[in-house]
Amino acid sequence: MDSAQRRTSPQPTDAPAISVRGLVKTYGDVRAVDGVDFEVRRGTVLGLLGPNGAGKTTTVRMLTTLQKPDAGELLVDGIDAVADAAKLREHIGLAGQNASVDESLTGSENIVMFGRLYGMSRKNAKARATRLLEQFQLSDAADRPVKNYSGGMRRRLDLAASLVAEPPVLFLDEPTTGLDPRSRLDLWEVIEQLVAGGTTVLLTTQYLDEADRLADDIAVIDHGKVIAKGTPDELKARVGGERLVVALADEASAPDAIAALGPMCTDTPVVEDGAVKLYVSRREGAIVEAVRRLDEAGVGVEDIGLHRPTMDDVFLALTGHAAEERTDDETEEATA
Repeated sequence: MDSAQRRTSPQPTDAPAISVRGLVKTYGDVRAVDGVDFEVRRGTVLGLLGPNGAGKTTTVRMLTTLQKPDAGELLVDGIDAVADAAKLREHIGLAGQNASVDESLTGSENIVMFGRLYGMSRKNAKARATRLLEQFQLSDAADRPVKNYSGGMRRRLDLAASLVAEPPVLFLDEPTTGLDPRSRLDLWEVIEQLVAGGTTVLLTTQYLDEADRLADDIAVIDHGKVIAKGTPDELKARVGGERLVVALADEASAPDAIAALGPMCTDTPVVEDGAVKLYVSRREGAIVEAVRRLDEAGVGVEDIGLHRPTMDDVFLALTGHAAEERTDDETEEATA
């Protein structure tokens, strides 16, 4: 039997695919990861969301045996990531921020090389390469040197290489960073297909739309700590309901608009780009009530609408800064 055939899980199917308890990693005086806890259900995607320097990549490196934690418990597919590191490597795949393929080799040669490293026979490695290149729409480029691939093609090839051994758990560390919108969408579709086939995915990302699209559950990490966990809808609900956006005819009337709309708010209204924005406790009748209040206050309105909270709203509410902003407290992760 080929050593790289589909790995069977040593865990019961109702046990989490990934379990992290009290994870700590320090670099000098900086606690890059500071007591992180989370679980990932089998056959789902956990989005580990946060800005550069938050601790995402450091966490993934410890889960994939590339670094040892200073404290904490890491179980992946029922295997201790520290005590049984060699065994765990047979059960996981990893695609990082930078493609790990050899640019001097062709796409097919790269996949065959990874297959051989996993102990596959040359015949089986070639067969596996053919299937993966077809799955990732790279068959036409199979015999071209990778140095001639586009960024999106390299990223797809890197993801294909991480799946040579058909691992039950896949780690994707910001896999779409630097890709154009079309390539990002293509990669999202591939990830969705993998999860539909039973693969468990831990995805780190700075892109809030990516987390919203792909993740069944999200853990928001900032300054090395998990500050919120839940489904995308649960996290959006925490923001405080629907967001009412009122475009004013005259921005000078913003104070009157805020005073008129204040009783409807779950939080203090804000003025951005000539519009008053506020979260309302109930959706039903909110626009009608807002128009009535503004009319009574003599406030002119150009446009008004209700918007469901986005992951951008969630992240800003939780951390106080936008997801794309770098934190002041840089860690080794940011330069790794």
